[in-house]
Amino acid sequence: MTGTSTFLELLPRFPSVRILCVGDIMLDHFVYGTVERISPEAPIPVLKVTRETEMLGGAGNVARNIAALGARATLISVVGDDAPGHTISRLIAQEPNIEASLVTVPPRQTSLKVRHIAANQQMLRIDRETTEPLSAEDENRLCQAFEVELSSAAVVILSDYAKGVLTPNVIRRVCELARKHGKPVIADPKNNDFRRYAGVNILTPNAKELAAATGMPVNDDRSSELAAAKAVSTAELDAILVTRSEQGMTLSPKSGAAVHYPTQAREVFDVSGAGDTVIATLAVALASGAPLANAAALANIAAGIVVGKAGTAVVRPDELAQALQAEDLRGVGTKIRALQAAIDTVTTWRSRGQKVGFTNGCFDLVHPGHISLLAQARNQCDRLIVGLNTDNSVRRLKGPTRPINAEMARAVVLAALESVDMVILFDEETPIDLIKALRPDVLVKGADYTIDKVVGGDFVMGYGGKVHLADLTPGQSTTNIVQRMAAPAGKTGQ
Repeated sequence: MTGTSTFLELLPRFPSVRILCVGDIMLDHFVYGTVERISPEAPIPVLKVTRETEMLGGAGNVARNIAALGARATLISVVGDDAPGHTISRLIAQEPNIEASLVTVPPRQTSLKVRHIAANQQMLRIDRETTEPLSAEDENRLCQAFEVELSSAAVVILSDYAKGVLTPNVIRRVCELARKHGKPVIADPKNNDFRRYAGVNILTPNAKELAAATGMPVNDDRSSELAAAKAVSTAELDAILVTRSEQGMTLSPKSGAAVHYPTQAREVFDVSGAGDTVIATLAVALASGAPLANAAALANIAAGIVVGKAGTAVVRPDELAQALQAEDLRGVGTKIRALQAAIDTVTTWRSRGQKVGFTNGCFDLVHPGHISLLAQARNQCDRLIVGLNTDNSVRRLKGPTRPINAEMARAVVLAALESVDMVILFDEETPIDLIKALRPDVLVKGADYTIDKVVGGDFVMGYGGKVHLADLTPGQSTTNIVQRMAAPAGKTGQ
């Protein structure tokens, strides 16, 4: 199962998979703003807050990644009887593919990380949490919740963030129960003594964690193999998958040769949560029937996607499919996006301070007029999105004989243009729903429109955006081209 087509065949199996995730859950709170001055009270920047977001972190982010892949996640963890714990419960309830059994320990403070960010830089992080190990009573409550959910899961993940939930006793009991039911266990370790994870099948440390646990260098392929082999032997594992940042990953099984996976990241923006994406993808792929080496390869591809996004992001099946096809399309396929992936990408662009533009059309038989309009649109922004009418939409607008080219052929042609950064298909007669979802900074249409007639113009200008009317190239239209093609011999050009 090493070819692109067989990897793609794996993706439709994801929705039938359930993964059981046990570990430290936390609430990630992001405070975004701008810094324009230094405080007169102390030599510190003043952050003018523009927006705030909250999302599941730690084991919760692993569950988010499982759910984003289309699989189902059951989350077992511990929270306090406090505001962050209540917010975590609310966020889980909003995730249709995540179920949870949260053990509430009233005196415990739910892990909360508050990050203050300006100009794409994290200025300050404030942590509030309890990290003491669980009591024997709370260990029992957690393990009982785990046992109730175990039978319906295909794979177990231990997400260890060293916050006191995964005590040695909890790890031992979870592994014993999983082994009794024939369920493999994958763990993301945070303790330097890997013997603590005896009973786990696969560990997914990063290079720094592996070096600390083994006392050996992890600098290149060979040193990674040697350190991983020592860890596999010491902790009695079936395999270790080492994430090595820009050097990719190394899979070292108990028996057989190590496999090295080169990095898939085209542009690294934020490595936050990349380990969560790796372990989630690995587990879902294994549960879907992939051999370990291929599951690791898919996890490596997912990691390459997620580090190009802002914050603790997730990867979706359509993004995996696009990445798998990217080599054949020489990068073109990565520009063609589904809506949610498009929204994620736009969020990343904006976090970099980039201005986002949007234009739309049928683009059936791309001609010099189209090229000119797209070039003018790109000059108005840093990133240009093209909304492309689907075949059904074109037929409703242009009649039953159109389009000339099918929607994916038109999308590929547009994506191949340097002026275009993203193509997204829409089936409606107008792109208003896309515009509302993407909230472009600049909306571009041809000068045959007036600003008051541009679909979405009022909406964009309402939040401070701009509408730009591009100059048209005289005599250029697909309709004219079709008419000339249909004209009798000797009549063309009239």
